[in-house]
Amino acid sequence: MTSSASWSLHEQLQQDTIDIGDLPLSRVLVVKDAHYPWLMLVPRRDKAVEIIDLDEVEQGQLMTEINRVGRALKEVTKCDKLNVAALGNMVPQLHVHVIARRKTDAAWPRPIWGVMPPLAHDAAEVQRFISELRRKIWLG
Repeated sequence: MTSSASWSLHEQLQQDTIDIGDLPLSRVLVVKDAHYPWLMLVPRRDKAVEIIDLDEVEQGQLMTEINRVGRALKEVTKCDKLNVAALGNMVPQLHVHVIARRKTDAAWPRPIWGVMPPLAHDAAEVQRFISELRRKIWLG
């Protein structure tokens, strides 16, 4: 699958996230929910729904980007566990969640979905978080 000039971020993902930059394959986003340090990678490939919709080189690049983002998130948050998931049940555009989990978070040890309504970020705090992540992910 090749990059397409017609690629755009799904409108639900636009509403639910803050764009922090692009890696070679994926757009990196912060999910607007302060309950969890939560990033999302969205490969910039038109019509990609499943990981198998990417060619093998792109699949390898996606894993490299998941690793880079996961390491940075773990270092920044000092979390107990990383959750990585590509579900796509609500939004069909291929996207991978990378979520820092703590044993003290509201959903532990269950999955986070549907446990708590999203909590708005403190503007200054989320900007500090984004700045630190951008440095560690090599986005700025």
